[in-house]
Amino acid sequence: MLNFRNTNIVFILLLIGLISYDIYSGVPFYVYIIIAIVYSLLLFWGSYYVGSDFYFKIICSANTSEKQIAISFDDGPVNEFTPQILKLLHDYKVPAAFFCIGKRIKENEKLLKEVHEAGHIIGNHSYSHDVWFDLFSADKMYEDLQMMDEAMGKAIGLRPKLFRPPYGVTNPNLKKAVNKGNYISVGWNIRSLDTVITDEQKLLAKVTKALKPGAVVLFHDTGKAIPAILPAFIQHARDKGFEIVRLDKLLKLEPYV
Repeated sequence: MLNFRNTNIVFILLLIGLISYDIYSGVPFYVYIIIAIVYSLLLFWGSYYVGSDFYFKIICSANTSEKQIAISFDDGPVNEFTPQILKLLHDYKVPAAFFCIGKRIKENEKLLKEVHEAGHIIGNHSYSHDVWFDLFSADKMYEDLQMMDEAMGKAIGLRPKLFRPPYGVTNPNLKKAVNKGNYISVGWNIRSLDTVITDEQKLLAKVTKALKPGAVVLFHDTGKAIPAILPAFIQHARDKGFEIVRLDKLLKLEPYV
């Protein structure tokens, strides 16, 4: 299994063997450079591919043949777009998961309550979602996640069990913070890229062609693209025989502590 621990073991043994061979026979310096590059590329892949399980387990889909999927929204709540999405979900009778940023809850507590009262689940997406979050120490990461829990607890009286890494990036420090907080990490296996793709038809085509049983779809409730394509996405999924269920039901997880 390719993970951080096994990768380190293999490369340490390889390096020991290489140094031993180098003492007696000589090894070109560029060989060490190649090994360092390969090691760095593996760490990069493990950090930036949310489904790699490189540092710790992240549940990105359900292992099922049933035509069920779940949709999730990151980075809210925001007054400009979250209410539009809530109305569409209500109109189409679709449950969802919202992985929220804690610092946005303080000014949007009423909106978070609406998300909860509408029957959707809410997860932890960090408090700060800081651009340098991945460089935080383990203690600082844990403190950040706890601040999100507290903001959510104050707003709706519940603390989240499910956690989604900011930017989908993982590392050893985040593993320590997640373990300390006893969170269940949840990712996705269909990434809409709705923060990058501006063409609504291309965005819709990207997510619809990727649908498969057990899929977890990642959207964001922070831009105008998703309210624009959400009805067509829901209708397409249903036309293809998919049932859209709540994330915790699909993955058989408890959403709250």
